[in-house]
This record gives sequence, C-alpha cells and structure tokens, in this order.
Amino acid sequence: MLQEAGPVEVLSPRTREEALEVAKAAVAGGADALVALGGDGTVHVALQAVGGTSTPLGIVPVGTGNDMAQCFGLPADPAEAAKVVARKQTKAIDLARLSTADGAARWFGGVLAAGFDAIVNERGNAMRWPKGPRRYDLAILVELARLKPRRYQLVIDGKPESLEAVLFAVGNIAQYGGGMRICPQADPQDGKLDLVWAEPVSRAKLIRIKPQVYAGTHVLHEKVHQRQAREISIDAPGIVCYADGERIAPLPVKVTAVPGALTLFG
Repeated sequence: MLQEAGPVEVLSPRTREEALEVAKAAVAGGADALVALGGDGTVHVALQAVGGTSTPLGIVPVGTGNDMAQCFGLPADPAEAAKVVARKQTKAIDLARLSTADGAARWFGGVLAAGFDAIVNERGNAMRWPKGPRRYDLAILVELARLKPRRYQLVIDGKPESLEAVLFAVGNIAQYGGGMRICPQADPQDGKLDLVWAEPVSRAKLIRIKPQVYAGTHVLHEKVHQRQAREISIDAPGIVCYADGERIAPLPVKVTAVPGALTLFG
C-alpha cells in the first residue's frame, strides 16, 4: 500500500542502535520521507532522525501502546494509517527537546516520566524475573513499599521553584503506557508542555488515584496539580527519567517545547 506513494526502500535494522543509524543516514541522504512501522519505541527512534527537519514522518502503528499515533490523530488500523502516508498530506506537530546533564540532546513526542512511574520502569528493567508484564507488576509492589516523596528543584519558564512530589510527568501528548491519560489536556499542536505532579500521598491513596489516570480524572484530585510551560528544568535525587517509554538519563534534564518540529503525514 505504501508503494502507491512512490518507490519504497525497506530498512530492517537488527538493533535499536542500528535503527537510529540507518534512519539518520536515510534522512541525511535526502529521503523523501521516513515511515516508522512499530510502536512508540520505534517512533521515538525515528524522531531522532526527522525532528527539526523538513523530512516528513509516517507512522504505521503496530506496537503495543501506540500512544503517539493515537494522540497525533492517526488511524489505529495499520492499513488505514498506511493510506494516510500514501496521500502525502502533512501537518505540523510539536516535539519536546530534551537536554541531559552531559550535554546530550534528543527529541521526544510523548510523555517524560520523572517520578514514581520512572522509578518503577527502572526497577522493572533491572529485574531478571519474572518475565513479561508481571515483572512490572512486581516492580510496582516493590516501589510502593519504598514509596517516598522527592524534593524537586525546577526552573519553569525561567522561574526557579521547589516542591515535593511522588509523581512528575511532562507531556507533549495526553497519554503514555498504552492509554494512561497522565496529562489529559496536553495538545501536540499548542506549542506548550503540560506538567502534572502529585504531592506526597500515602501508599493507599496513590493506589486509589492510579487507576483514574486511564480516564484522566486523577487531575481532579486535590493532591494532583497541572500547569503549562514552554521550558522546564527538572532535578530530583535518585531518579532516571523515561521518555516515550525509553530510558533517557538520570536527572537533571531540561525540556523545551519546539512548536512544529515534526512534519507528519496526517
């Protein structure tokens, strides 16, 4: 179906590192477009090649969560998404530019997790047993038992702030993790980042709040707060942040909204 748009070269990298290399080489070599066939992890890799360029990105969502494709307004059905690519109509989508303490920079299109969810991911990724999703269920139980608030040092649009939180997220889109609407009002075309955090709460209260994330109603809780910003620096002890579900780096990081940084087939 993609052949209807013109000649197609299939890239079949064996590793994430190789995928990044061939994607960047394709864009640098003058490819008319880049198409990501996969989930949010695959799209994240593609963003590193096309972010900030005029090369259009097509997304055919065949991953587990596909949160970016959904929030970018693309069809959930892969065949229909391929038709969108073939039509070659584009729209501008915002991206977030993330800088780490060592000076490295990368793009993300979804959500940055820098609190409890990031800690759970780090725990789960380090576990050898059990296999599959149960590993993260166990990681949640372990981290709930160790739950403690972190002191966050922030600079939001140039203004230093300090707060205690157990959860902190920065969203370019509304959802992550396969439909959890952590930043329910985030719009990838408004030129802003959405910040959501939860004040220190008990384990029992966090367990009650967590399921509400799927509907986005957690932000109605008195302990949960949200606001918008164009740029934020985040620092807190003992947290490795994740973006688009991918491990990024230990805090501190700086995140900047870049309006229209992605040209998307849509």
